[in-house]
Amino acid sequence: MSTRIETRLADMGLSLPDAAAPVAAYVPAVIHGGLLHLSGQLPFDEAGGLMKGRVGEDRELDYAQEAAKRCALMVLAQAKAALGGDLSKIERIVKLGVFVNSAPAFTDQAKVANGASELLGEVMGDAGRHARSAVGVAVLPLGAVVEIDAIIALA
Repeated sequence: MSTRIETRLADMGLSLPDAAAPVAAYVPAVIHGGLLHLSGQLPFDEAGGLMKGRVGEDRELDYAQEAAKRCALMVLAQAKAALGGDLSKIERIVKLGVFVNSAPAFTDQAKVANGASELLGEVMGDAGRHARSAVGVAVLPLGAVVEIDAIIALA
């Protein structure tokens, strides 16, 4: 089933990856009270490789922004899996939590997070605009450069 979101992604030359399996003792998604809560999603490049590194140390801003964009695609992939393949059940993206593997002197976490925010806005219009946190951290699971969790309102 193709939805407006998937059609827009295709128009942009993008597609959703397969939803990643959890790497520890948690579930990838919980639906409660009309909200879909998604666990942190890691960035995988088009070949399926994990995007790793520390921004401001061995990775540049543009790499981290692309990783955030890839996390946003994984957020949509996890939402699709949790919603039985039907992304039309999404009313809007409510909030993203963006965690950036950052060197101590790196302070552009918000610019990294824009990679995800701008993609969701472009794909979903106003329904993709959201509240957000962008936080620098010392390390992320598996050495990922970015991790993003989400809260999504359901129709």
